Amino acid sequence: MAHFPNVPKIEYEGPTSKNPLAFKHYNPDEIVEGQTMRDFLRFAVCYWHTFRGTGTDPFGSATLQRPWDDGSESVENAVNRVDAAFEFIEKLGAPFYCFHDRDVAPEGATLAESQKNFATVASKLKEAQQRTGIKLLWGTANLFSHPRYMHGAATSPNADVFAFAAAQVKQAIEITHELGGENYVFWGGREGYHNLYNTDMKRELDHLARFMHMANDHAKSIGFTGQFLFEPKPKEPTKHQYDFDAAACLNFIRSYGLEDVVKLNIETNHATLAGHTMMHELEYARMQGYLGSIDANTGDLLLGWDTDQFPTDIYLTTQCMLVILKQGGLAPGGTNFDAKVRRESFEPVDLFHAHIGGMDAFARGTRIAAAIRADGVLDNFVAERYASYNDGIGKKIENGAASFAELESYMLEKGTPNGIQSGRQEYLENVINDYL
Repeated sequence: MAHFPNVPKIEYEGPTSKNPLAFKHYNPDEIVEGQTMRDFLRFAVCYWHTFRGTGTDPFGSATLQRPWDDGSESVENAVNRVDAAFEFIEKLGAPFYCFHDRDVAPEGATLAESQKNFATVASKLKEAQQRTGIKLLWGTANLFSHPRYMHGAATSPNADVFAFAAAQVKQAIEITHELGGENYVFWGGREGYHNLYNTDMKRELDHLARFMHMANDHAKSIGFTGQFLFEPKPKEPTKHQYDFDAAACLNFIRSYGLEDVVKLNIETNHATLAGHTMMHELEYARMQGYLGSIDANTGDLLLGWDTDQFPTDIYLTTQCMLVILKQGGLAPGGTNFDAKVRRESFEPVDLFHAHIGGMDAFARGTRIAAAIRADGVLDNFVAERYASYNDGIGKKIENGAASFAELESYMLEKGTPNGIQSGRQEYLENVINDYL
C-alpha cells in the first residue's frame, strides 16, 4: 500500500525548475571539495517530528493528517507506521534516519513489556533498512517524557529511576548496534534543575558521569563502535540544564574523564536558546576536536522557545558549512532534520516540501561556503589580522617563551602599540553578500 501515492521520487531538476516536488539545489552526486553532496551532508530524517508529530502545542490539539496512523499506542500501529516512514525517506532520497526508542515503539506497563515492544518494532525497522538501503544515523532513548523522569534520569535523586534509565539506554544501544547505527546520542531532556534549594548539583553531575562511563562500558562489551554524542541544550524544560552549551558540555567531558568517549551533536535552535549563534557553537566544538554531528533546524527569533522549524535561511546554512567544510565533513555524524512542519501545514505532502527546502538550503550553503573557501577571502583576512604573532614578540608569546617582565620591557622601549588594523566587519559582511 502506498502512503504517498501522488508523490514521485524527488529528483534534482536544477535551479530553473518550477516543480515544488524537486530539488533545485541539492544534487547528491555533485562533488564539493572532493566529496559528493550526499556523502558530505549525510542527511537524516528524524522519526519523532516527522512520523510522530501531531501538531499539538500548549494552546491547541492535534491538526496533522497522518492517514497511516490510527492514533493508538499499539505495537501493531507502530509496526505499520514503519512502512509509511520508509516510503517517505526512500522517495525523499535521504540516506539516513534517526529515532528515540519511544518514537518507534510504545511504552509498556512494565520495563519488560517496553523492551518487548521495542524489539518487535526493531525487527521491522531492520527489514525496512535491508529492503531500502536506508541506514540508521543514530538512535537514542527518551529519558524525559514519562513521569518517572520528572526529576531527571541519570541525575534523578531516586536510584531506582537511575536504574530504569540505565536499562532503557542499555537496550537502545543494543538495538542501535543491531541496526548498524553509526552514532548514539544522549540528550538530557530533564538532566538539570529548577531550584537549587532541593538540589545537590555535584552529586547529580557525578551520577551523570557514572552513567556515561557505564554506557561506554556496555557499548564496548557488545562490540558497538559507533560514536557517542552529547546534544547541548540550555533550558526548556528545566531552568538550567547541565548540557547548557558546547562549552559546558566540554567542561563536563574533561572533568569526568570522558574525552575519548563522547563528542557533540549541535542543534541550531538550542544554540539560539543559549544566546549563541549556530556558527559559534559549531566552531567552538570544531576547534576543540569535538564536533560530531548536527541537528539541522532553526528557531523563530521572536519566540523564546524551541520551535524546531526547517532551516531555509541561506546565511545560516552558509555559516554552518563554512565550519563543517573546514573540518572536512561530519562523518560518522550527519545532518539530521530535527525539525517539524508547522501545525497549519497539516497535509502529508507538506513533509516533502519542508525537507526539500531544508536540503536545498544546505546544498546552497555548501556551494557558497566552498566558493568562499576556494577564494580564500576570509582565511586570508584572518591570517593577516593575526600576522603580528608570526614572528618577533608575538611568536615568543605563542611559544610560551615570553614573560610579563619581558613584555613590560618590550613595551617600555617601544612606547605604544602600532600596526593595529580595522576589523572590517562591514566589509566582510558585504563580501559574504556578494557570494549569496
